Amino acid sequence: MTQILIVEDEPRLRQDLGDFLALRGFDIAGVATARDMRAALAAGPRPAVVILDVGLPDGNGFDLAAEIRQSHDCGIIMLTAFGDSADRVRGFDSGADIYLVKHSTLREIEAAIRSLLRRTGNRPMVAESGRGRWILDAANWTMIAPDGQALKLTATEFAFLNLLCERQGDVCARDDIVAALARPGGHFDNRHLDAVVSRLRRKFERTTNVPSAIKVVYGVGYTFTADIAVE
Repeated sequence: MTQILIVEDEPRLRQDLGDFLALRGFDIAGVATARDMRAALAAGPRPAVVILDVGLPDGNGFDLAAEIRQSHDCGIIMLTAFGDSADRVRGFDSGADIYLVKHSTLREIEAAIRSLLRRTGNRPMVAESGRGRWILDAANWTMIAPDGQALKLTATEFAFLNLLCERQGDVCARDDIVAALARPGGHFDNRHLDAVVSRLRRKFERTTNVPSAIKVVYGVGYTFTADIAVE
């Protein structure tokens, strides 16, 4: 599993963030001080991403980010109450990849982690139990399978999957899908919809080791039966 090291001296925030990310499939380690952070980095395994608070009791997060950069090839996300422009610039200059303020939601922090892992080439690893989730990358029109494989989507394929994602496991009626995918002045009907789904399923089979989660509910529509999120 992909390891995340949380360096945060507020116990409640550290616990809440750690519990949430663990449920999302990450291996979590949490420490409250700069001293414990150094010990964790020295002991290994080395984390893929360090979430770093700026205001630690025994260290400054800006200095610590620069220290991490000198000896560790990992992503750094700064999570801090300091949100003005000068602080953000200082954070990036010290080596942070992403700078977030503490009122960011847990889902925003998770999205930042996954975005950073994609940029650095470190795909989140899936637990041996096979549990994992699909990620619909809205910026790049890409679907990331739980095994880390990426599927490039057409505009119609992306729009279809985005509709299913919005329903979060509920059935999306065929008529609603057809209406949403139809372009002004164009023609799109149930036959076209079936072709889109068939093409997507073939993509999943060719590219990933994970069964397609697109399921047909005969006479009604389609649903996506696995855990999926849009980033």
